[in-house]
Amino acid sequence: MLELRAIRKTFDDDAGGHWVLADGLELSVGAGNTVAVLGPSGSGKSTLLKIIAGLERQDAGRVLFDGVDLAGVPPERRRFALMFQDFALFPHLNVLDNVAFGLVEQGLGRAAARAQAQAMLEVFGMQGHARQKVWKLSGGEQQRVALARALITAPRLLLLDEPFSALDAQLRSNLRAEFSQRIAASGIAAVLVTHDETEARAMAQQGYRLNDGRLYRLW
Repeated sequence: MLELRAIRKTFDDDAGGHWVLADGLELSVGAGNTVAVLGPSGSGKSTLLKIIAGLERQDAGRVLFDGVDLAGVPPERRRFALMFQDFALFPHLNVLDNVAFGLVEQGLGRAAARAQAQAMLEVFGMQGHARQKVWKLSGGEQQRVALARALITAPRLLLLDEPFSALDAQLRSNLRAEFSQRIAASGIAAVLVTHDETEARAMAQQGYRLNDGRLYRLW
C-alpha cells in the first residue's frame, strides 16, 4: 500500500511568486486499486507523482510503501513505474527491445529479457510488431507498448501522468477500459493524474481534486 503522510511542497517562480503545491497531503492507495487525482495544469499533479517516484523531494512529510518510509530510497530502487503522456519510448529501439529494456537494466540477460518481452507483447496483441521501430506505430499502439514496458518489470506501483491526452477521443475511450482491466489483473496499485473527470471515473475507484495544495474527495 502506498501512503502519503502530511506531504508539503512549495515553489518559488522567477517572477517572485510563491506557490503551495502540496499543503499537508494525505493519500492511501491499496494493491489492485487505482486512485485518480484531478486538477488543472499547474495545480501540482505531476509534481505529486514525481515526489512519489522519488524524482523530486518534498519539503516535509513522508512517502511510505507497505509501511516502509522511502526517504533516501532512490527512484530506481522503489520499483515504481511512471508512464508519461508522450509515451517516452526509445526511438532508436524496436518494440521488443523497448519492452525488454527494464529487465535488461535489472540485470537479466538480453535473450531472456527478449523472451519475456515477446510473451508480454502477445498479452497485448502486439507480437506482430516486435521488430518494428516504435515511431512507426500508431498512438494507441505506442501506448500499449508503453504499458507493456511498465508492467513487465512487475512494479509495485504504477504512476500515470495524463496517459491518454495526446490521443483522439475514441481511442482514449477504448484504452481507458483496456488499461483498467490490465491494471486490475496485475494486482498493483496505481495513481492516475488527469484533468479529465470522465477518464478518472472510468479508471479509478477513488477520485480527488487537487486545489490550492489540498486534496478534496470526489468519490
